[in-house]
Amino acid sequence: MESNYHTLKRTDNQLLVITHLSQLLTYVTGFGGLIVPLIIWATQKDKVVDMDVHGKAILNFQISILIYSIISIPLIFLFGLGILTLIVIGILALVLPIVNAVKASNRELPSYPLSLNLIS
Repeated sequence: MESNYHTLKRTDNQLLVITHLSQLLTYVTGFGGLIVPLIIWATQKDKVVDMDVHGKAILNFQISILIYSIISIPLIFLFGLGILTLIVIGILALVLPIVNAVKASNRELPSYPLSLNLIS
């Protein structure tokens, strides 16, 4: 009799929460907010319920933040508007992972507004 052990996914809301909060590593290391969630998602997407959905949302958000930041840099020199957009990006990058970590702990799906859907 074959076991379905490898096809079963476990529920792990704590890991989902940690994955969302790991984005905040960017404020500590400068780059961990993309790499750590990527590693968690890549290794756990087939093992944890909803990890694929949460991981893709996180990665799309982090890549979008990176793109928006890169676009904002020339705007600093052109219009001075880039400083304002970088401040808004910084606030969103701080607040939205926390909001979505709370959602994950309540078994809700993540919502990252203004995210480009690059990984589907």
